[in-house]
Amino acid sequence: MATEQPAEMHIPPKPRAALEDRKLLDRPSREEMLQSESWRVLRITSEFVAGIDHLTGIYPAVSIFGSARTQLSNEFYGSAMKTAELLGRAGFAIITGGGPGIMEAANKGAKKAGAISIGCNIELPFEQSINQYVDRAMTFRYFFVRKTMFIKYSEAFITFPGGFGTLDELMGALTLIQTKKITNFPVILFGRAYWSGLIDWLRKDVLGANNIKQEDVDTIHIVDDPQRVRDIVCEFHDKALMTNADEDTPHSGTARAD
Repeated sequence: MATEQPAEMHIPPKPRAALEDRKLLDRPSREEMLQSESWRVLRITSEFVAGIDHLTGIYPAVSIFGSARTQLSNEFYGSAMKTAELLGRAGFAIITGGGPGIMEAANKGAKKAGAISIGCNIELPFEQSINQYVDRAMTFRYFFVRKTMFIKYSEAFITFPGGFGTLDELMGALTLIQTKKITNFPVILFGRAYWSGLIDWLRKDVLGANNIKQEDVDTIHIVDDPQRVRDIVCEFHDKALMTNADEDTPHSGTARAD
């Protein structure tokens, strides 16, 4: 007997002017300057509380990022699904943005492995849907609250090919690791052909201009094999359990094809 698949949850679009992120970040009008916006802090606080309630108890977990535009026929869709499945079978919950493309593939892989499949959606000015493979879904109003949840509850960031949103999550994590605002954890780029240009630029131009250190590049893994992703994450997790290692412990990763 076929198992019935849950239906996608569609999130209706909102006018741009109604987006809470936009209200918070846009330059205020004179009328708004004359009014207190402190009430927004309460809404932001409530979203942090809701996000923590949504994810508390999820351990261990990894976040998987990538383009929402990746199609089922794309090789990275299959790789993301396999990666999530392997990590799920190794005992990790899978956290994504909850949307289509790479996110759907990762949630699907988690579901196949019987692992917890989580979607952290974001309110946008166009209609979107939470993919049908998500077990726990939440839609955030504020990008920075959502990004905090990804960081707080993940033991690794696995980044498949994507656009601005994917790059934003990637660079945010690297910045927090560099500045030691978070405990070091694996940052894995899947797809050497896609990411090698970025790494070459970081080495040649950014490192060459002395704007970052060698160690900032050397802690990034570049991987083409789902099993290698699983091994990196499991090795880091096991080592952390044994040593309680923090950000000052030398990291084993290098910016090369693992």
